[in-house]
Amino acid sequence: MDAVVTLWFVTTADPARVLAAEPRADRGFGRKYLAQLNPAWPITPIGQFPLNRSAQASTGEFYIAGFPGVTVVQTVLEDTPRLSELDPRLLGSLPAADVYAFAVNEGTGYGGFAHWHGGELKRSLCALRHELFEDSGLPHPFESPYWAGERADRMGGISLPFEPVDLVAEAQRAWLGVDISPEGPDINIVAYAVDGRPEPKVGEPPHARHRDVGELASAAAAKLGLGAGRGDYDDYEDHSEEGPSPRSAELARLADASTQAARRAGRGLVRRLKSAREYLDEKLRHSDRP
Repeated sequence: MDAVVTLWFVTTADPARVLAAEPRADRGFGRKYLAQLNPAWPITPIGQFPLNRSAQASTGEFYIAGFPGVTVVQTVLEDTPRLSELDPRLLGSLPAADVYAFAVNEGTGYGGFAHWHGGELKRSLCALRHELFEDSGLPHPFESPYWAGERADRMGGISLPFEPVDLVAEAQRAWLGVDISPEGPDINIVAYAVDGRPEPKVGEPPHARHRDVGELASAAAAKLGLGAGRGDYDDYEDHSEEGPSPRSAELARLADASTQAARRAGRGLVRRLKSAREYLDEKLRHSDRP
């Protein structure tokens, strides 16, 4: 049975303080870690993002981050229903006073958690709702409401009175001191592939062509029916008592939009824009024909 396994190697007395600061992950740390774990692996960085706000690692992937006193490694392991049987190379891949392991398979409902202190297994519980694979060591206080059936509906028979995946999340909160979920602090990691895939290519976005003020004015005039193409325009008609027409409102809006665009483009366009605004205002005074 496959499971996403997250290992935490802790050497600090207060991992919550470290994680709450949302430190950045070092890409070089993970590459060096994987090279030492298995020198034959082709290591490819494939992303950098918060562990707790993204999809979990897939087969052939490692999510890694090394912070002061806390290191996290997430990957997919096959046929490891009992965390006490984790590969010793992985379990001992970093020196740490405390090692915490959390395993889940959302599809099957499998959940497991374990704690080693000084290299000795202190607690391990791995189960499906209807099958207990491992229950080693003394239960911790945070487990009590789950064993009492206060966190899930009872199913009867030999089923556990809780969902193992839910208890895994509770164990993470209790042992690490923070919520390892989208509601918690960002756990920034670097993702790597070790299956030979190439590094993702991130193309540059196409550069938008910015029209200058003259083009904006010409486009506005054409859209509103102004200029040489409007044969019914009469300079001698008096519209001083009429309110602004829809065309006038559109022209004014476009002039304001041009002003905002020029500010974003840089100070050099402001002087040109003033001339364009005067041109547009002149057109505005003579555009109120039905």
